[in-house]
Amino acid sequence: MTAATQPDPRPRFAARLEDWIHTRRSRRAVSRGKTPSVIPYIGYGSTEWVRVLGRVLYLKPETREHTRFRPDVAQVSRVRGWRTFTSLSVPHQPVRVHIDGQFVAEVTADRGGVIDSMVPVSLTPGWHTITLRAGESEAADAPVNIVDPAAQFGVISDVDDTILITALPKPFVAAWNSFVLDEHARSATPGMAVMLDHLVAHHPGSPVVYLSTGAWNAAPALSRFLARNLYPMGPLLLTDWGPTHDRWFRSGTEHKRRELKRLAAEFPEVRWVLIGDDGQHDESLYHEFATAHPENVAAVAIRQLSIGEAVLAGGRSKARLNRTTSGVPWVYGPDGATLREELRKLGVL
Repeated sequence: MTAATQPDPRPRFAARLEDWIHTRRSRRAVSRGKTPSVIPYIGYGSTEWVRVLGRVLYLKPETREHTRFRPDVAQVSRVRGWRTFTSLSVPHQPVRVHIDGQFVAEVTADRGGVIDSMVPVSLTPGWHTITLRAGESEAADAPVNIVDPAAQFGVISDVDDTILITALPKPFVAAWNSFVLDEHARSATPGMAVMLDHLVAHHPGSPVVYLSTGAWNAAPALSRFLARNLYPMGPLLLTDWGPTHDRWFRSGTEHKRRELKRLAAEFPEVRWVLIGDDGQHDESLYHEFATAHPENVAAVAIRQLSIGEAVLAGGRSKARLNRTTSGVPWVYGPDGATLREELRKLGVL
């Protein structure tokens, strides 16, 4: 390959502009006394490894600024979405990882301040406490679920329009929900928390994973939403918005596809119930995954949007799928109660 045909190793203009703005914001943050602080998220793993999730932000120590970014704070008053999206991340920050009080590794945040690292450990199945600390900042804790090697059942659920009524795909509605609306104003889909709770109760020790195209900025608010509405505890697998080295915006569909394949590889013995809605790409993604990995799918449950929700969501999925090819059962319903009854008929519940 000649020099003329070699790809340009420099990031796209938008990414370079983002870096330029970020550098200047970082200087101002440091001059105002802000320091790198870790916001840990719920993690998961096996008895031999842990997936450490979190984000490093510039925050002022010992102030109320920390409150809106803490996923474990139940009472947060009047938090508007735009506040979390104006947070300033710390790229490439080293972070020390402790589990149950024992140091296990040092990991490094990525360009967007996101921590997503695999750490080798030796742990018993069940819930443990992970502690993350950047520099001399205050240490922060989060739970981590170590999946039992004997587990053969799990739940993967979409978030927007599936367990959370938001109509996210519509650009203006998405902007209103994400940047303006108070997080307490969002409502849970009727019956979905009960359905997920029954699935977990019927299969003790089953991991629950929430897979969304939402940004990591929204993770603390989503975690608080799940806790307030009594959804089973589990990790959020979100993505990072903004430009990359080769494109203006990251692909949410590719994010979901990649995470589904990853979970299948990490837990090959687990058969998942895949829960989504018919307003975006869940049907086609789940069909694709179920066809490629039928041994990893127990059932697919699709929430049917109402006419109004479908309009706000930009319409229903136009996928025309032959769902009998994989042998995986599919069920449909407008709410959690209907889906729960359909899954009960299949013997999943």
